[in-house]
This record gives sequence, structure tokens and C-alpha cells, in this order.
Amino acid sequence: MNKLLLSLTLILIISSCSSREKVDSIYFNGTVYTVNANFDKAEAFAIKDGKFVAIGSSKDIRNQYQANEEIDLMEAPVFPGFIDGHAHFVRYAKDLGDVDLFGTASFDELIQRLQKHAEQFPDEPVLLGQGWDQNNWEGKKFPTKDTLDILFPDKVVMLRRIDAHAVLTNQKGLDLAGITANTKISGGEILLENGKPSGVLIDNAMNLLSDKMPEMSELQKKELIQQAEANCFAVGITSLAEAGLDKSQIDLLDEMQKDSLLKMRIYAMINPTPENMEYYFSNGHYKTDYLNVRSFKIYGDGALGSRGASLLEPYADDEDNYGFLRSEPEVFDSLAKVIFAKDFQMNTHCIGDSANRAITNIYAKYLKGKNDKRWRIEHAQVLDDNDFSKFGDYNILPSVQPTHATSDMDWADERLGEERVKNAYAYQELLKQNGKLVLGSDFPVEDINPIYGFHAAVARQDDDNLPEDGFQPENALSRKEALKGMTSWAAFGQFEEKEKGSIAKGKWADFVILDRDIMEVSVEELRDTKVIQTHSAGEKVFKLK
Repeated sequence: MNKLLLSLTLILIISSCSSREKVDSIYFNGTVYTVNANFDKAEAFAIKDGKFVAIGSSKDIRNQYQANEEIDLMEAPVFPGFIDGHAHFVRYAKDLGDVDLFGTASFDELIQRLQKHAEQFPDEPVLLGQGWDQNNWEGKKFPTKDTLDILFPDKVVMLRRIDAHAVLTNQKGLDLAGITANTKISGGEILLENGKPSGVLIDNAMNLLSDKMPEMSELQKKELIQQAEANCFAVGITSLAEAGLDKSQIDLLDEMQKDSLLKMRIYAMINPTPENMEYYFSNGHYKTDYLNVRSFKIYGDGALGSRGASLLEPYADDEDNYGFLRSEPEVFDSLAKVIFAKDFQMNTHCIGDSANRAITNIYAKYLKGKNDKRWRIEHAQVLDDNDFSKFGDYNILPSVQPTHATSDMDWADERLGEERVKNAYAYQELLKQNGKLVLGSDFPVEDINPIYGFHAAVARQDDDNLPEDGFQPENALSRKEALKGMTSWAAFGQFEEKEKGSIAKGKWADFVILDRDIMEVSVEELRDTKVIQTHSAGEKVFKLK
């Protein structure tokens, strides 16, 4: 009898093991924020072939599945892979080789960094830099080329402002671009000093110089893109919207992804050049597991910091200046017409209230009412009271960058005045319209770390946790709203809510493990959060050393 009972027990054990479904890996004993429709929390999940196959309690998952690898999360918090809803990934990659001018406290410090770089790389024919912001300098005035002309008379200097809507160049750069005091450019401006070009070029005027810059080799591009990807994975970004690329750049990303040199999921917005439009309108949407091409990025106006944002009333600190649109209204209208007819998404950069009004009116003309086209306004930064409702009436998605609010808050009222600034960075008012906000960083304009954006969204504070009560705290997002904005809502803005953005059965196993629970820790601790691991399609692509 004892032998029989032992045999039956062994048979039951073997039967139990063989009845469990085989998977590649099981993660258990964690605090898993699924960000599903009910915002459920779980303890464990199973992964097979790069996708989630089950989510639940540790006991249930381990009883139902057997895996080659079981990982004890030791109660660590787990989130869906973060999605940056608006970034400039390729430009960020390229800029990794430039002089870093972010955080310069004065023009003198900018010059010091340039000189140090020029001494290290004396043979570089062009001196490229990016990240300066005159609003952080005493006097807040635009710099001029005079010092650059003295120090670098024989080398082209091109220094991009933090918002990428202005550059500072020297006389060598002006000569290369063919710019004189008489040069005119639509949708841009060449600033003059004593009747001569000062060296500052705004918006479309930048193209006169940038179009003359030498191209990198394919090998250089790939190396920098891989470095940029590694930086993204290190802060938990597994997917992003790339806000404006040409077909050649999209093709390079596609090639790298297919060769397993790039594992970042990219929602690529197309620049509306004639060549790009001809190709994609003829061939339609392009979709792989890692690349999605079905939208166009349009520039409505410039930036507030460089006074290129198009306003309904003049700038409070420049009474003759309204900013400007980057193209004539009929150009935007014709673009909307063909983009709608060809079933692509239209995503338009709009900072000023005049630009937001002009573009949302054009959107309304073609969208006509409720729809699922998911056309977006990128930034939606300053709006008139009468224009918020159009986002809801026509299902227009606002795509905003919370760190813009905290970067601009010290001077935004100077540009806009005390009344108009109340309708700037108005995230709660925008959220009411459709119940969704796409959140991003706009990196390299802002820091690449999505936790900084999360902190800015919920606290409306800078990296020093100031102001104490937050900047316009009535427009702060809840932690739940902020997390959705960088996961499920961002996925919706890319037509990929069935593939990513939450930890759910059948979706890609893109997830991030953090060293603290951003949904629970104090606001003061948020920016100290570190990523322990990042996974793309179940593969560990970053581990904290």
C-alpha cells in the first residue's frame, strides 16, 4: 500500500509539472503596475517569445507556468517600458559628438567650453555645439558673433540654442550660408546688430547654414545612434516618437533594427518634403515590430524662448513682436488636405496661441467632428480660452512636455504677461478635453530622463523642488495620469495601444524595474529614482551596475 501511494504521488507530481505551460521566463514577487484599463496591480508575469502571456499573483503564475528562468523581483516596482511621446532621437544621437552647452550660466562659460573643445580637436573644420539658453544669463539678451569672430576666424561655428529654434554662428558661418543684411527668409529671422547680421539665426533662417554642413559617415551615424539608444535604455525608455525625419534617416533606423543593431521601438514622424510625401503617399503606412511610419511632423511656429512663437497679441517684453508662423496658412491647409486624404496622421508643432488657433481651425475643417484620426498638436503650449474646446470637439490629441513648464516658468510671464501665462502649460484643461495626454520630453531640448518629466508633471517643480507649492499647481497631473501619459496614452497617440503601453497578455514584454516606487515615494525623492533593469521584448537591454 505504501509503495502504491508513493507511485501515485510521483505520478501526480510529474503530471502537475507536465501540465504547466512552458514559457521563457517568469518574474514574481514584485509590485507590478500593469497600467491596464483598470490600473490593476499584480505580483508576477510570464513571458514567451518576447510577449507577456500571463499576469497575476506569484502563486498562480508559478503554478500555471514553468520557465527556463525564474526571477525574484524582491518586491521591486515594475512598470511598462516608458514611452517618450515626443523626442528628437536622431538629432540627440548626432549631438552626442557636439560641444555640450547645456547649463552654461553665462556667455563667458560658453566660450570657455568651446575653447576647451577646440584645443582637444584642433583639426575639426566645423565647431558644433548645442544647448545654450540666454534666459539663464545675466541680462537675458541674445549673444552676438563678435567674440567667435576673434577666436575662430577660420573655422565655421554653429551653436544651436536649447530649443533648436535658433543658432549662433560666426562670420565664417554667415559667409558659408551666403547671409548678408539684405537676406530675407520666410518663416524665420536674421537678427541684426547695428544694421549687420548679429550671428543669430531663428527658425527657417537656420536652414541657410545647416544645409551647408558636412554629412557624417554611415558608420559614425550608426555608432552614435547605438550610444543614444543605450542612454535611453538606461533611463527606462523602450519606445519613442521621433518628431521629424527624412526617408533616408527612417531607412537607416529600419536597417539597424532589422540587423538587430537597434532595439528601440520608434514611431517616426515624416518631414513634409516633396520627396518624402511622394514616396509615402505612394506607398502608404510602413509598419514592423520596431518601426511605425504613418504620420507627418509639421512646424507651425517657433519657440517662446527665442520669441518665434506666434502670438495673438504682442510679446509682453517686445511690444512690436508677434512672432511668426513658419509657413503661410494656405500651406498648412494644403498639407492637412492631402494628409487627411491619404490617411496619415498630422502632428503639428504649435507653441503660441495664434499658431494653436490657426492649426486647430485647419484641423477642424478636415476632421469635421468626432473621429479616430488622432491628429496631434505637439506642445500645445499657449492657448486662448476659446480654443481649448476644439481639442475635445475634434478629438485632437495634445502632446505635451512637462519639463517645458518647469524650464520656462522663471521667464514665461515676461514673454506673455501675467494674464496670458495662465493659459500656458495648462495640462489639466487639455486633459479634460479627451481624457488623454501624450507626454514626452522633446529631448535633447530637455533632459532625456522620463522620471524628470514625471516629477515636473505631478509637482510642477524644477530639479531643486522649487517653487515650493509648484508652478501653476492647478495644472499638475496626478501620478496615475502622469504614468498613463508616458505609457498607455502615449501608445494610443501612436496607434499602438494593442502592442505596448501596458503589461497585458499579448503585448510586447517591454518593462522597467525601478529602485523605488514612483507612485508612492515623496515628491522630493522622485528625481533620485534609478532604473535597475530595462527589458525590450523580454530581453534585458540595461542593468544597473
